[in-house]
Amino acid sequence: MTTLADPVPGGRPGEVERATALSGELAGRGVHGVVLAYVDTAGVGRVKTVPVARLASAVAWGVGMSPVFDTFLANDSVVTTDVLGSPDGDLRLYPDLDRLVVLAGQPGWAWAPVDRVTQDGERHPGCTRTFLRRIVTEAAERHGLTFRAAVEVEWTMARGDAPGDTFVPATTGPAYGAVRQVELGDCTAELLRACAAQGIDVEQVHPEYAPGQFEISVGALDPVAAADRSVLVRQTVRAVALRHGFRVSFAPAVVGQGVGNGGHVHLSAWRDGVNLHSGGEGRYGMTADAESFTAGILAHLPALTAVTAPSPASHLRLRPSQWAGVFTAWGHETRETALRVVTGTAGQRDRAANLEIKPVDLAANPYLAIGSLIAAGLDGLTSRAALPGETTGDPARPAAAGTAQAAEARGVRRLPVTLEQAVEEFRADGVLRAALGPVLADAVIAVRRGELASVAGLDDEQVAAAYRWVY
Repeated sequence: MTTLADPVPGGRPGEVERATALSGELAGRGVHGVVLAYVDTAGVGRVKTVPVARLASAVAWGVGMSPVFDTFLANDSVVTTDVLGSPDGDLRLYPDLDRLVVLAGQPGWAWAPVDRVTQDGERHPGCTRTFLRRIVTEAAERHGLTFRAAVEVEWTMARGDAPGDTFVPATTGPAYGAVRQVELGDCTAELLRACAAQGIDVEQVHPEYAPGQFEISVGALDPVAAADRSVLVRQTVRAVALRHGFRVSFAPAVVGQGVGNGGHVHLSAWRDGVNLHSGGEGRYGMTADAESFTAGILAHLPALTAVTAPSPASHLRLRPSQWAGVFTAWGHETRETALRVVTGTAGQRDRAANLEIKPVDLAANPYLAIGSLIAAGLDGLTSRAALPGETTGDPARPAAAGTAQAAEARGVRRLPVTLEQAVEEFRADGVLRAALGPVLADAVIAVRRGELASVAGLDDEQVAAAYRWVY
């Protein structure tokens, strides 16, 4: 489990002593430095690093970092809000020792996610990890709920010797093909070894659909730990690939046309140790609370895309009939609907049943995305929202969607087709903006608008190229 208490100046009880002991242990294992990792509003992983001997100091007093990064764009330019984007001020990065791991793919380094705290010891309102922890804590206190979550990680493997920033797939094998597994078998075997050494329980790793594309699926954890794990998995994939001479892209679209990289979120709500998505009297075993939770996410999906698919490149991926889930529809094991109700195999359903949210990619900050999804689901649960009828087949095809009137009655409509539309949906969604708080919500809007301005006038191929090696 992840530490749910906020960091405090001087360290929480026993933490400094624990960090001091860890420093000696890490040094004995050949670790020289600790990566302090977080994700900014644009979804870009940012870090500071400290020598292992400074770990106890970091736990006690944090490590300085400017708050300006809350309004960094993917191209490293800066936008502003009424309170963010200034060169003034300082924050402190506090590592979470419960999530610290030695990096098997980067010898000499350990890794830990951080919470960002003001110099006065207060929560920083722009810290997305703190936001997710707050949402999880409030759900437990107000609704008696806990959650389990996992993020699928898709990436494209490219040749490291390709000229400039061009993309050349590292393997030419067919989608899901044995050829890809053989050609990159040494690299993926090392990836499995690294994940095992880091305590990441991998469920599967396999070739995917697009040229050079792979996917890794990992076990579910509490939401904060699941978001941490998503960041760690990407760090590990990139490090291992580099050691084998490959270049990795987690961008939503590596090229202007075709299937992109997703970051589907699997989420389940639990109460008193019981999975609410199984054993109930609702559709496919869902309890009434699970149906309302699902209905809440469905209702807020147009606005949610501003945080789950936050890049101009995301909308190169969000196209019909490519398993991206671009309609406000749900279905049982239906991979074209935005929400896929997963029941799991008979004999495991009480543990395996969950909700898969598909219009999510890895340009999304995972803490912000999972927290926003939970906030939307809790809104549905609180209002006892009714889950509309399900969709079977591909919603883009009339035979599946049914008549226009029937689809409209189920609330089936296209998700925003541009980031600009998604931002407008987010601006109009008072529930999500209230959940994030004004500082973080305004940062989301400012950063998304900044990204739009940065690619104004570019065609699809140029947009894909602009973000290809950012994520």
